[in-house]
Amino acid sequence: MPTLIRGATVITMDQQGDLPSADILVKDDRIVEIAPVISAGDAEVVDATGCIVIPGLVNAHMHTWQTALRGVAANWTLLEYFRKMHAGLATAFGADDLFIATRMGALNQLNCGTTTLADWCHNNPTPAHNDAAIEGLLTTGIRAAFFHGTPKPDPAPGQTPFWEVRHPRAEVERLVKAHQGHPLLSIHAAVLGPHYSTLDVTMHDFRMARELGLIASLHQGGGAARTPDGWQRLEAEGLLGPNINIVHGHALDDVQLKRFCDLGMSFSAAAESEMSQGHGHPLTGRLRQFGRSPSLGVDLESVLSGDMLTQARIALGIQRSLDNVAFREQHGTIPPTSTITTREALSWVTIEGARMLQQQDRIGSLAPGKQADLVVIRASDLNMQPVHDAVSSVVMQASLANIDSVMVAGQWKKRGGKMLAGDLASDLEKLRRSGRKITQAMGLSA
Repeated sequence: MPTLIRGATVITMDQQGDLPSADILVKDDRIVEIAPVISAGDAEVVDATGCIVIPGLVNAHMHTWQTALRGVAANWTLLEYFRKMHAGLATAFGADDLFIATRMGALNQLNCGTTTLADWCHNNPTPAHNDAAIEGLLTTGIRAAFFHGTPKPDPAPGQTPFWEVRHPRAEVERLVKAHQGHPLLSIHAAVLGPHYSTLDVTMHDFRMARELGLIASLHQGGGAARTPDGWQRLEAEGLLGPNINIVHGHALDDVQLKRFCDLGMSFSAAAESEMSQGHGHPLTGRLRQFGRSPSLGVDLESVLSGDMLTQARIALGIQRSLDNVAFREQHGTIPPTSTITTREALSWVTIEGARMLQQQDRIGSLAPGKQADLVVIRASDLNMQPVHDAVSSVVMQASLANIDSVMVAGQWKKRGGKMLAGDLASDLEKLRRSGRKITQAMGLSA
């Protein structure tokens, strides 16, 4: 049966613009029509009076396997994180730990209004770990891009260190074949890249992604590069282009960054995580110099909240602050106006996330023919009234408390503030047990 969402303020992030009062008709998995008034016909009518509807949010980078470790890394710098997480806690994970962490992390994304999750899974030593993580995603009904990574333990005596190990192409091919054509799941590669691996590994991994038609996403930053001339070598081989996604990117100079923008590469910032752990300031302003924008990701729920509206607000605030300070240093006065609007910040967690995943024709905005991924926000709540500018209210005032309903591909995942996810109490107990087991194994809890 079609669904008719009636009487909402609609922020399309598309050519249709913002509609102060409109209906949205959904049939099967797609948006059929958005108009001031639509005849209901045989549709189920959902009264959205007093609500704001926005496109489903896109979390462009999260290590969802760390959900059972929420708060554990909240006081760690990046160096502590490498030592205590990758060389420590990560080694205590079984496949069942990946399943429950990924399932519950994905459910929380839906709860917070994220309909598309780029799950950067790099604690997966066996095929069973991969299968468990993917199954965790699939059980939730979230739209997901599974980025297959590789673990990063300290090498044992005589063991080849992870930075000298090529990405396991056969395993990636297995996953691609197993899930090819799935309407809500895509498979990609979370590679080490030139900052964290040898030239041989880097070349192999980028060629693999190019030959398999995958997005290759990589971290860039955090100390000296293992292959300082890696980017030049990759470009010389024709391996850089729109399928390459750089996360963080603080180690790039302006010449490199402009070149990568010109090549159509994408960039994902994790503003709150980067500021907390010592990466440096997010790339937002530097990208804007070259006519580009970042997508945003939560990065680490072991450090911070999984709410993408919070990430948009923090990224906006950080860059406005940097721009304001720069203006004052140059002119000796407060800037006459803000450099970045709230609408641009909302685009970072909608349109830009869709572009990073090369799915902007399907998600990221609301338009007839696109997937029915949307969020209904209660604008009548105490913290939202009065609404003078719907976009600004969403970015600057809205929180998880206001997320009333969430739809993915025409299916409700949250209604009336309640998750439609079965026995959450049982799953939460499994998550707690997993977290206790892992932290106790590494001596971090009693």
